[in-house]
Amino acid sequence: MNWGHSPEHSLHRRAFLHGSLAGLTTALSFGNIGISAAKPAAQSLRKRGRRVLFVWLAGGSSQFETWDPKPGRETGGPFRTIATAIPGYHVCELMPKLATMMRDITVIRSLNTGISEHEQAADLISTGRPKEAALDYPEIGVVLAKELAAKESPLPDYISFFTTTEGRRRPRAGFLGAKHAPLLLEKSIRPEHVTLADGLTETRHAEREELRALLSDRFAENRAGSEMVNGYNSAFQKVRGLMRADHLFDLNREPAAIRDRYGRTPFGEQALLARRLLEAGVPVVKVAKGFWDSHHDNFESHRELVPDFDQVLSVLLGDLKDRGLLESTLVIVLSEFGRTPVINPDVGRDHFADAWSVAMAGAGLRGGAVYGKTDADGKTVTEGRANASDLAATIYKAAGIDPRGDYQVGLRPVPRAKEDAKVIKEILA
Repeated sequence: MNWGHSPEHSLHRRAFLHGSLAGLTTALSFGNIGISAAKPAAQSLRKRGRRVLFVWLAGGSSQFETWDPKPGRETGGPFRTIATAIPGYHVCELMPKLATMMRDITVIRSLNTGISEHEQAADLISTGRPKEAALDYPEIGVVLAKELAAKESPLPDYISFFTTTEGRRRPRAGFLGAKHAPLLLEKSIRPEHVTLADGLTETRHAEREELRALLSDRFAENRAGSEMVNGYNSAFQKVRGLMRADHLFDLNREPAAIRDRYGRTPFGEQALLARRLLEAGVPVVKVAKGFWDSHHDNFESHRELVPDFDQVLSVLLGDLKDRGLLESTLVIVLSEFGRTPVINPDVGRDHFADAWSVAMAGAGLRGGAVYGKTDADGKTVTEGRANASDLAATIYKAAGIDPRGDYQVGLRPVPRAKEDAKVIKEILA
């Protein structure tokens, strides 16, 4: 019998969708909850509990006022430099706390990514490859979440925070499909629509879920397309897991002293939540700090932004280390691009993609490594030039994932990293 076109199938399908999936439509429309990969490629990583944290500095932070200062040069600006824990390496004076932690941090000062328009540059650095009309590439975080996912975990595989509007990124799942898209938190640092309805007890809710699962299984029997039903079942389990894990998003459960150390700023609260989620087993988390697009008053804006970044990231890295998590957590600090060496008439720095910096820490990396150099004015890369594809391949390698592995998209095998990408081996452990 052709169940796909029978009247009985249509009737049963309508009843099933109306009665059993109504709640899912609401739940999934708020947050786009990702479903774990059915068979992660990196099985050994699951056992080691490998995790990844992205710190997105939206708008393009200045390498001059952070990782690659040029004191005394016309391009250098007003800030001094300070020595770090790495002999001979100095950072901007606005980062005194991170300066003391440089043995745990890895810096790449020689990125040349070539694109200096916000959206295109963000797409490039987030996927590790230029856009292709015929193929929608997933972002690096989505690939990592798929590969590091634990099938038995009730939690989302990827949670992305971005509660500010400036430079907001919505991570794309691309050809991997919506089931791998992250739980995206934009309005609040707590998920919406995952609390029980008024008057509905947990027992009653569990009974409804048992009935839904029974109806779902019966519907899938001997019908084509049961894989889709299995996908819905997995999504339901993720929603229920998120409901059970609602306490993870409650910062009132943290001691006041810890909250004060992170700071009661949006960035500080996101970072503390990130630590809680990573500790609970969420494989990929992304936090964001906006307003780095300093075309006007670059130095005043960075005088405000960088100390908060310095405080929060140093506390976060120290917290991860103290809890034994840093050795299994890869932390990646990224922007779309850097800022121009030339200071414009508005005392600002414009977009610049020809010679800029990123920082990383933790799993898979050689702490204290400083890779690449720029010239005395920070205008060009003089040593260790790397592009967005090289960075993506290096991130995959540091996370223990083969950048040369591929996915089958239709008839086409698509490698995780671009074919000509080079892993920066000098910074790997």
